[in-house]
Amino acid sequence: MSFAGLWPYIFIAVAGWLATDLWRWAGVLAGNRIDEKSEVLNWVKAVATALVAAVIAKLIFFPTGTLEASPLWLRLGSVVIGAVCFFVGGRFRQIAGIAAAIGFLAAGLAILGV
Repeated sequence: MSFAGLWPYIFIAVAGWLATDLWRWAGVLAGNRIDEKSEVLNWVKAVATALVAAVIAKLIFFPTGTLEASPLWLRLGSVVIGAVCFFVGGRFRQIAGIAAAIGFLAAGLAILGV
């Protein structure tokens, strides 16, 4: 067995680990010094929330793959059903919201034959 064929994969794994691990440690060190009620942390939370909302909006209005064949009303309906189940889900609200949205979308795709 030769490392000649494995060398690029080893390099990618090590470089990827170093790149992500460096930022994780920087986050740990900086996170210990940030006040939980600071404006900087509120800004970070707002940006993170906006990014998640943008990804969801992109999936709804500009889908790719199987979602591209589904009608807009089905994608919007699954988001609404998921949100309703999230808000009334009680203790397991995240699981209820995600499962309901996926179930509604899957059932709709199956009924439409997409």
